Amino acid sequence: MAPSPALAAPVPAPVPDGAQERTLPSIPEGEAGDRWFRAEKDLASTRPNFKQAARQMAFLDTATGVLVWQGGTVTLDLGRASVAEILTAVYATVPADVERIYVTAGDPWHRDAERHQFLKDAVADWLNGPLPQGWAVESSRGKDRQAGHLVHPRNPVGRWQRGKDQHTEIRSVGEWFDSAGADPATVRKAFVLLWKALKRHWDDVVLMGSPSQTGRDLWSRTIPAKAGARWADGFPVMSQEIRGLLHATAGQGRTELITPPRVPERVPGWYEADRTFAYAKHTWSSGVGVPQRVTAAAFAAMSEKEQTDALFAPSHWQVRVTIPKEWNHVGLLPAPAPGERSWHYPYEGGRTFVTWAGGAEVNLALRNPVQPWRIEILDGLVWEKGDPLKGWANKLKDAWQSLRALAEVHGDERQRQAARLASRAVRSILLYGIGTFAQRPRITTGSLELGAGGEVPEIPDGARLTGLSDTHVSWERNSGFARDPYAHPDWAAGVWSAARAALLSASTGTKDPATGKPVKAGALHLPVGSILAFRTDAIYSSIRPDWPYRGEPGDYLLKGAMAWEQTTPTTDEEFYVLQDLGRQALEAEEQ
Repeated sequence: MAPSPALAAPVPAPVPDGAQERTLPSIPEGEAGDRWFRAEKDLASTRPNFKQAARQMAFLDTATGVLVWQGGTVTLDLGRASVAEILTAVYATVPADVERIYVTAGDPWHRDAERHQFLKDAVADWLNGPLPQGWAVESSRGKDRQAGHLVHPRNPVGRWQRGKDQHTEIRSVGEWFDSAGADPATVRKAFVLLWKALKRHWDDVVLMGSPSQTGRDLWSRTIPAKAGARWADGFPVMSQEIRGLLHATAGQGRTELITPPRVPERVPGWYEADRTFAYAKHTWSSGVGVPQRVTAAAFAAMSEKEQTDALFAPSHWQVRVTIPKEWNHVGLLPAPAPGERSWHYPYEGGRTFVTWAGGAEVNLALRNPVQPWRIEILDGLVWEKGDPLKGWANKLKDAWQSLRALAEVHGDERQRQAARLASRAVRSILLYGIGTFAQRPRITTGSLELGAGGEVPEIPDGARLTGLSDTHVSWERNSGFARDPYAHPDWAAGVWSAARAALLSASTGTKDPATGKPVKAGALHLPVGSILAFRTDAIYSSIRPDWPYRGEPGDYLLKGAMAWEQTTPTTDEEFYVLQDLGRQALEAEEQ
């Protein structure tokens, strides 16, 4: 297949559009850039030779006080559900070997949110509240130096210890799934079903604290074990320079709200179409090893077949893009927007900009069903094609499908609900597991108690103050990139790029019975002006999508529908109101 004629020859760089936009990094010219293309010495992903330690779990609804663990169910008096009240009540009831308390409802860290300007400050205040006698914030644990709290606005993690031997953490079950009103017993059953579904594929499966930790651990146990097999010695980690480049130039999911005058102020309806288990669709092929650099001159010297092969290989490209003057649909390629790691999607006809994009998106821009865009290759990274994620994703896909089937056929409603929650947990394992490969710079958080008279203590070197309460200050420090043997940001970037491309145009795996032609789905297959928003794997439109759904990863599932006139949302708050109303309306329609 010959490359699109929209592939352009190099031209002088235009004056950049949008003075406020970030400037993305480039690979240095000559030998300085060539030195980036290496593997880190003595750093590779290898198969572990140990089994993770299983930790006993309890599940607590802090609104009702209901606590469920392996030994039974009780209702506790938690008062205002402070850290001290939870630790005191829980460990007066359960044995000390319960090391993980999942909050299923109640969000106690938000109890005093109205007293703080930001949710993160309310969370930090809750985590750093007074402790029962003998308890302290965990300082370290074996080889785990990530001790202390994770101050997240919605899914925080608090870590404490009593003496030297007792350790515990309080986490939100929202890391795994939205519990959707399920009681703690049902949530615990969901974790049991999840473990059983994964056990069929991994004899040594252990559910860790978060889906991302669990996903990475399970993936590591799919690394070839047979001596002499390809990559049995481990998947090499690229240089810090290449990892830093990918961190700065490869965004994640597409989040965009399209507002008037691009769309009408009133629209005939509101529809949400979400790609089911989407990332599993894009794990069949990934780059492996150290990439090859393809400069503008090297790309221009290639034959048409070589250029096509390079663009369809696992790859990441620096490109100069020119949008056709007649273009009137949504933007196709991400470009840097103001703000750290922010992206937007230029759509204005005739506009030129420079960006980085994965091969999947570059190909989509060149071969989209509306009108080809003009692309000039400035630089690129091309990897050898492999399938390091395929076996892992296929096992997760099987677990997901088996849990979904159980949720459909089981005779007990509580079991069906638990199976639905467990299937969502599998999705989170894959979604966040892929995210761990991106290996962002390590951010360390901490807190210090105010001195007498409210004196602010000295925070660690290189840290910045992030919050101030009546009793504590919170800080965070960017520690840069760690020597992480599981750092493969090209894998994450490739999946994210393919998923963003599929949001615009993708095969449904079916054919039109009238014409025999393949049926395509995505934003570019809906009318101009009908797209209202994108949210990672979902499209929101004013026209009802008529796409076949087979229940396979990547298929578009209608999740919300209101077939009557709506006011177009112009803020995130208005968007989320319509999202909730649309889902409620579709549920009522289906019932």
